[in-house]
Amino acid sequence: MKLFPFIKSILILIIIISIHVEGYSQGFLKANGKRIENDKGEIILRGIGLGGWMLQEPYMLKLSGVVNTQSQFKTKVKELIGEERTIKFYNAWLANHTSKADVDSIASWGFNSIRLPMHYNLYTLPVELEPVEGQNTWLDKGFALTDSLLKWCKINHVYLILDLHAAPGAQGTDAAIADGDITKPSLWESEANQMKTIALWKKLATRYAKEPWVGGYDLLNETNWGFTDPKSDLHGTAEKLNAPLRKLLVEITSAIRS
Repeated sequence: MKLFPFIKSILILIIIISIHVEGYSQGFLKANGKRIENDKGEIILRGIGLGGWMLQEPYMLKLSGVVNTQSQFKTKVKELIGEERTIKFYNAWLANHTSKADVDSIASWGFNSIRLPMHYNLYTLPVELEPVEGQNTWLDKGFALTDSLLKWCKINHVYLILDLHAAPGAQGTDAAIADGDITKPSLWESEANQMKTIALWKKLATRYAKEPWVGGYDLLNETNWGFTDPKSDLHGTAEKLNAPLRKLLVEITSAIRS
């Protein structure tokens, strides 16, 4: 029995596969001055966002004037079909809104990045529901959905940008985009919400630190908040300092880099 030709063929096949895989390996995104680069050089990100999946913004569903936030929408659904069916509805929504077929299509259209707007409550409990004050209960749902999306992005050589669209307590006065609730302390009015936000980003960074197809972290979406004069400058359009925002972003960044 002549094994050498067989072994030689296997070795050649392994080399071919290795070259093929290496050809698609692009490495982590990194900043070089004003340029974004990977191992192959400069890259121009052509992105699309998965709005409405993890966070339902009512205006996207043509519900403006009916409800303002996802929480209000969920309450209406419960009133209509009950608690048990509402849970089934949201499980089905999260399982079917975005699939591999969607990511395949996005890649085929020429996009090379996907931005995932995340609702924190798929990853951890609200501070007021934590069994032990100051601790964080981690939920599998959000991480499992993110893992699946990342797997589909890898297959299609598409970078995934993680975007905290709804932070604990909500980071802006535009309630729809952050699922805000004015009856509860905002992100900026609660140290507990800020600590949970930092902990969530550290958890995400720990999980995805070695994933080159995670292209970056969008730490807080649209922080429209008037820190200097919150009563008169409701949306922060006149804000000059943004000191609390800078402080939190530095703390999040330090947690990620740790």
